[in-house]
Amino acid sequence: MIPPEWSVCVVARSAAQTQAVGAAIAAVVAPGDVVLLSGELGAGKTVLTKGLVAALGGGEATTSPTFTLCHVYPTTPPIAHVDCYRVAPTDDLADLALDELLEDGAVVVVEWGERVRGLFGAEALECVLSAPALGADGNGLDEDERLVVLRGAGAAWSARRGDLYAALAASGLVPADAGEGGAAP
Repeated sequence: MIPPEWSVCVVARSAAQTQAVGAAIAAVVAPGDVVLLSGELGAGKTVLTKGLVAALGGGEATTSPTFTLCHVYPTTPPIAHVDCYRVAPTDDLADLALDELLEDGAVVVVEWGERVRGLFGAEALECVLSAPALGADGNGLDEDERLVVLRGAGAAWSARRGDLYAALAASGLVPADAGEGGAAP
């Protein structure tokens, strides 16, 4: 039996809370995992990655790999932070040797992950970040507020769903079930 996909939704009210989502993911990732990040420019993909890298022991600055395409951080497990904004999955992605990094136990975190969902999506954690729209007067919502939907696919992520939910709650975030798979654990 194939485990169903599931989704959990969190509202991060600040950049620090977006980083806390990344730290919660760090609490449950395992060597060889893929985390696909999606969202418009400025949605918080790199901010979330900063939290993930810091929680896994990364002491250096975490920056977007837009121009270098891939940064590898010496965390435990190592994080390969990839930006696919300018990458065609059939061309440049093969040059990054992501399969080898995964085999060596790295966690691959991909910004613009929707572009490579077909390559990695069967056993990935997808994180879709979106900034809420401001009211017509431009008031009412904090510009750092983000809606984060975490979607797990495959047996490994289904087995860790409850742990991820607990890690989000322990970070002071309020996770809510977003569909498929019933109520939150």
